[in-house]
Amino acid sequence: MTDGQALYGSPYVEQIGKFAHSLKQLSQTFVGLEEKRQAFSNEEIEAMFSRVRERVCGKCEKCGWCWGENFVHTYQMGYEVLSAVDQYGNELNTETKRKLMQRCIMAPRFLREMLEGFHEARQNIIWGNRMARSRESCAIQMDTFADMIQNTAKELEKSIFMDERLEKKIMTALKKKGVRVLYTYFFMNREGKYEIHITARSIKNRKIPVKEIVRAVTDITGRKFVLPESGPQLLGQEYMTVICREGPAFYTMQGTARIGKGCSGISGDNFSLMEIPGGRQAVALSDGMGSGEEACRESTMVIELLEELLGAGFPVKTAIQMINTTLVMGREEIHYSTVDMTVFDLYTGECEIIKAGASSTFIKHGDVVEHLSSTSLPIGVVSQIEIDSVKRKLGDGDFVIMVTDGVLDALPVGEQDILLETIIQGSAISNPKEMAHHVLEQVLAWTGKEPQDDMTVLAVGIWEG
Repeated sequence: MTDGQALYGSPYVEQIGKFAHSLKQLSQTFVGLEEKRQAFSNEEIEAMFSRVRERVCGKCEKCGWCWGENFVHTYQMGYEVLSAVDQYGNELNTETKRKLMQRCIMAPRFLREMLEGFHEARQNIIWGNRMARSRESCAIQMDTFADMIQNTAKELEKSIFMDERLEKKIMTALKKKGVRVLYTYFFMNREGKYEIHITARSIKNRKIPVKEIVRAVTDITGRKFVLPESGPQLLGQEYMTVICREGPAFYTMQGTARIGKGCSGISGDNFSLMEIPGGRQAVALSDGMGSGEEACRESTMVIELLEELLGAGFPVKTAIQMINTTLVMGREEIHYSTVDMTVFDLYTGECEIIKAGASSTFIKHGDVVEHLSSTSLPIGVVSQIEIDSVKRKLGDGDFVIMVTDGVLDALPVGEQDILLETIIQGSAISNPKEMAHHVLEQVLAWTGKEPQDDMTVLAVGIWEG
């Protein structure tokens, strides 16, 4: 298999790199625009004084004196008023009011116009800062996206290879089965596993099962290939691409148990099990802020966005950061959701546990239970978040058990992780669904009352194939 192989650079990969570079430049342009500010500019302060001079002092008999030979004291008084408004609000402190009444015969109107000018200028700062935050968020999104494209381009360039002998063998073997091959692409991931993309059609007017193509590739290469779960099952006279992916060494099964706050039928917790590129599976659990319909909408949106981005090949942390920026941008109120993910590499049996504001995750290796905690913030709070992650090697029959806050919060403070470890450790259950229900039932039995928050337990078992 190694004879005749050669890695080569693709012009398409090079073009992707150029796109990423352009996005980087664009994000830097966004960052370089007007920054957020906390204080008024000299021009804004001068505009406030001009407003008062025009609307109030212009009709006063002492205007010439106040804005002429006495203009220094007039400006000083104006600055004192602005400082007092900034500190005390519209209700000035007594000393500032007394000084203003002594120096200005039109003090009420002077104060009113100065207040209106102050609030208009401050509103302009607020709106300007919102625009600056939006630009900053857009810049973060573009920069993150550019990094993802650059990394993808590098990985793609490393993975593409040519093997003319193997390509001819595949074309010859498939031709005997009535399949015309247009072209073939070969890929190799970091674990040395193959993925072969064959664009072909049937020669005769008949449908050919795609699994026959995969079986032929398996026989030719001596490697076990499988079809992705989604995709067409029959090859017709129109050209289509058949993806043959080298089969994994492990498989997973998952089970869930959940209950809403106060036994409600609507839960703010949502979850998903998804296939992602590279022979991996991801299990995601999200707990929306609060409970009920609004929390359900928030966590559903997070899960659906994760499914979309991860299915498209985005790196997990990049996808979470992009969703976080999306939730932060353009919102007056904070609506946060936790993200708890476990990504299983079905080739190696390794898992990566990734958390943003989520509860502890428990790993059961036989009779030993390990719990992994996080101190990171949930998504939707701030534009830049820290995402915690840790990797663990799993073996045949191991379990990963994920829970939402409602499960741990139902147990006594300070003993939550230990009690849940004990519940999991004391179980010899090998069925993931039964395991999830066992954990939830034991926690509910411990509390002896209705759930005070939404509660979800998600158990995933991994076995050698």
